Amino acid sequence: MKPWLSKAGRQLREQIDDWFPDRDRKSDGWIGDTRHQLRGSTSDHNPDPISGVVRAIDIDADLQSDKFAAFDFANQLRLLARRDKRISYIIFNGKIASWVGNYRWRKYKGINPHKTHIHISFTKLGDTDGSMFYLPILTGDEDGTTISDSRKLGEKLSSSGNSDLPSSGLGCKCDCKCCSGRESARYPSLS
Repeated sequence: MKPWLSKAGRQLREQIDDWFPDRDRKSDGWIGDTRHQLRGSTSDHNPDPISGVVRAIDIDADLQSDKFAAFDFANQLRLLARRDKRISYIIFNGKIASWVGNYRWRKYKGINPHKTHIHISFTKLGDTDGSMFYLPILTGDEDGTTISDSRKLGEKLSSSGNSDLPSSGLGCKCDCKCCSGRESARYPSLS
């Protein structure tokens, strides 16, 4: 089965691309590299063995010149996850927020502290639900319920064709190679 990114993942990525068009994308990705695919790995970057859906995206932490934008964005995602059941968990800057602890930040004990990117995992609800994510940082209003910008925010996507990210995923080029969209053997320049 050919891997495909969940509709929620495509929608959130599209909203981020619209709101931060000049952001750095070198740590972006969605499909796991060979390290993610090691036996026993439960990474959401790995395609579901039955449906092929990938339920995770990584967004480079360099969203704009304001270096605190990534922290603000990750925190808004954390708060939204309490009511938007498409978001499973968020990892950023050595912290994780999930249903364990009602989406409060706690220390992340994984190998990669996710300092160069924000990891967002989605639930199975996000496989088919590509509705808009209402976040103040992406909609431009205080409570995240209306759109005050004329960009294409919230446009339902039938594919990732409107995004500048290829549907095969954009390999992570940071030192951790955490979510290369391609296998190292096929693309040695990313190893």
